[in-house]
Amino acid sequence: MKSEKGGGSRRDAVRPRREGDLDACVRVLAAVHESDGYPVNWPDRPGEWLCRPALLTAWVAELDGRLVGHIGLSRSEPDDLAAGLWCAREGVSGEVTAVVSRLFVAPEARGHGIGALLMARAVQEAERRGLHSVLDVVATDTAAAALYERLGWELLATVEQEWSSDQTVSVRCYAAGRAPSGAR
Repeated sequence: MKSEKGGGSRRDAVRPRREGDLDACVRVLAAVHESDGYPVNWPDRPGEWLCRPALLTAWVAELDGRLVGHIGLSRSEPDDLAAGLWCAREGVSGEVTAVVSRLFVAPEARGHGIGALLMARAVQEAERRGLHSVLDVVATDTAAAALYERLGWELLATVEQEWSSDQTVSVRCYAAGRAPSGAR
């Protein structure tokens, strides 16, 4: 996709993540962590953190040929709060949900709609698979929550989640605005 901004030409692309992208993804994630505190707890192995076991697929975003963003789509697992809330409300099993996760955009690349492009790609893939997209975000990440709400995601609940014996975090759980056909 080509975009025009400020009179100059730039090139944006969202493409499937490749194995060789992980080092660049970790560098961008480190910049996001330094700037915004995401993820809240820096993982011991950030490359593995981006490749969670339930991962279905992941994408990266490029701006002017530089990797500047990431998003993943995973199968829901029994402890996924947003999936559990949406499924209980809809009266369906967790097998019809997909979790959007590991979304981040480099601080210097914000304001170009990259987060929205990545979200659209993940939701499109979930729908292609007949799955309904859900996600959660720490309640203090108001910029991410604002993006999700601007994109039409529905706040299901804000809940307390115990991340460890000494860390409880308030998490906002969201579901995509509409279910794909066959998910109900």
